Amino acid sequence: MALKKLKPITAGTRHRLSPGFDDITESIPEKSLLVTLKKTGGRNSEGRMTMRYIGGGHKQKLRLIDFKRDKFGVPAVVKSIEYDPSRTARIAKLYYADGVKSYILAPQGIKVGQTVISGDDIAPEVGNALPLAKIPVGTIVHAVEIKPGKGASISRSAGAFVQLVAREGVYATLKMPSGEMRNVLSRCMATVGAVSNPEHMTESVGKAGRSRWRGIRPRTRPVAMNPVDHPMGGGEGRASGGHPRSRKGLLSKGKKTRHPNKYSDGLIIARKKK
Repeated sequence: MALKKLKPITAGTRHRLSPGFDDITESIPEKSLLVTLKKTGGRNSEGRMTMRYIGGGHKQKLRLIDFKRDKFGVPAVVKSIEYDPSRTARIAKLYYADGVKSYILAPQGIKVGQTVISGDDIAPEVGNALPLAKIPVGTIVHAVEIKPGKGASISRSAGAFVQLVAREGVYATLKMPSGEMRNVLSRCMATVGAVSNPEHMTESVGKAGRSRWRGIRPRTRPVAMNPVDHPMGGGEGRASGGHPRSRKGLLSKGKKTRHPNKYSDGLIIARKKK
């Protein structure tokens, strides 16, 4: 899929890089796999604003994605590659041999008419889902589980992948995109290949209106606020007021926010690169 560089007819199209939809084969989603997505506008159940800069946006339907891939031994045919408004990756619609329909994250290189399958003793081909214990070392995978049977948690966004670099005992070692090395139980499922739509990171919105279509309202710079509204507000001119910090005074650049005793600390072999 290639990005579209539009002619600079207006200021909004001058720097706009739009996604190309030439990889999408069907525009009408499967009705049985849709759920209504209710917008909150950043308000809680009492109607009070608890999250700023959220509101508006186009109506969306949530596509139900199969992150477990637990129909072992049942082949499925890829019927279409579709757009999902609530995620960055493309999705693939599967028709299983027993008549069940489902959506999965579309891997790079998957084609309509291709057959995919999940199970223990199957070929590690693109789109197939296997336990990490059955995948050859060095293979690139995505949609990896952290806990067996819970469903994919790692590497689900556009263009993402992790590499299986080693296996020892009941653990498999994964190399994350950040450079972090992490152990995961080798019983966990993973899908072979990388996630589709890798050009997503190079998109350029082009104009403020496209952010409004996505439900993102304009964000006020803290430096432009008054001292009553933000710790970085006030002062003459563009005085920033010391270190960058959040509205509640927490330092925002460089302060470590990870919990010091997180449950998965013992499974991390090497931290991410600085």
